[in-house]
Amino acid sequence: MTKILPFRAIRPTRDKAHLVATMPYYTYKKNVLEAKLEHNPFTFLHVLNPEYNSPNRTAPNTVERFRNIRKKFDEFCAEGIFRQDEKPCLYLYRQTKDGHEYLGLIGGASVEQYNTGHIKKHEATLTSREETFSTYLSTVRFHAEPVLLFHPKHENLSALLDAVSLHRPEYEFTSAERTRHEVWVIENPEAIAQIQQYYREIPDVYIADGHHRCASSARFSEGLNGKSTVEQEHFLAYFIAEDRMFIMEYNRLVRELENLTDEQFMTAVSANFDITKVSNAQAKPARFHEISMYFNSAWYKLIPKAEKYNAAHPVKSLDTALLTDLLLDPVLKIKDLKTDKRIDFISGNKGLEGIAATVDSGKFRIGFALYPVSAEQLKKVSDEQLIMPPKSTWIEPKLRSGLTIYPLD
Repeated sequence: MTKILPFRAIRPTRDKAHLVATMPYYTYKKNVLEAKLEHNPFTFLHVLNPEYNSPNRTAPNTVERFRNIRKKFDEFCAEGIFRQDEKPCLYLYRQTKDGHEYLGLIGGASVEQYNTGHIKKHEATLTSREETFSTYLSTVRFHAEPVLLFHPKHENLSALLDAVSLHRPEYEFTSAERTRHEVWVIENPEAIAQIQQYYREIPDVYIADGHHRCASSARFSEGLNGKSTVEQEHFLAYFIAEDRMFIMEYNRLVRELENLTDEQFMTAVSANFDITKVSNAQAKPARFHEISMYFNSAWYKLIPKAEKYNAAHPVKSLDTALLTDLLLDPVLKIKDLKTDKRIDFISGNKGLEGIAATVDSGKFRIGFALYPVSAEQLKKVSDEQLIMPPKSTWIEPKLRSGLTIYPLD
């Protein structure tokens, strides 16, 4: 049984939604971030960067900085940039990007269900980051960016959401990266009750993106020592059926060959893989256990030898794990993908062209393209309480901050 909580969102007025909504600040290059802060007084980036152009600076991730974030947020509210809905609602949110349409619901997800394993995870979290974000929540008292949760398709729920989307949205705009955003406010109590009933028929949901925010929300709620409100026992989430989201591969780039010659490297790779040189047109991986390698301006297909891995293991059979266990670790001595500076990652939306261009620039020696992890694989890892290798998936949609703010008071 899955719980979804309607809430009274604090959100921008219709005329300013396109100016307020933003991607997370860390996704912007420095010059782009500064340009947005300089030229758009309404962007939520001003809330997240409250000391822009101020001579008084506080250290990042401190209570003092978080207090300034809250102060800037209150200024936005006082100016009328934000208003709060009068009654609890759910919010239907659709993104359309590169021919893909993502449709799901923004609502409150249950901390209790996260703690009891009904909201399932596939990624380890760092205690230091949990503590930092929990302190952030205790200070600013709101969520601004939803966690991305997915679940099996529910036919009746999908039909209901499609019907809602036939009406005019509250917000409708296209952002600079050519993504169309639409938001519908669902305030009818009967419609909300029906949606909640459909979610009660869904046993579990899975975290697609936002593991640290889930863990931090649980830590924040626990810190209230049983004196929490219903709102504080939930956190902001975007619920989407698995057939509506899009999982892309997260590819790898390697800077050097660990003192190997080109010939020695290829010989070492051949111990665990069958290698075939292919044309650019044939380079894209077409199935699981087919890894493409860009090396010396040429593409190769790497097929792991069957006797070299455990095909039945939910994690060890993943292509991200096979590449690490059979090549990066034994051949290039790259053991920790989180800390080793010789490896970097490039999202699947950059394509094979992005890999080739980055390697050809001279910054890297090798690029690896992988076949995307499936929703079934991700769920199997989560169901068995295992952990995915780092950077295994690039999942769309990427959600905006500031559109539907979830107050904790």
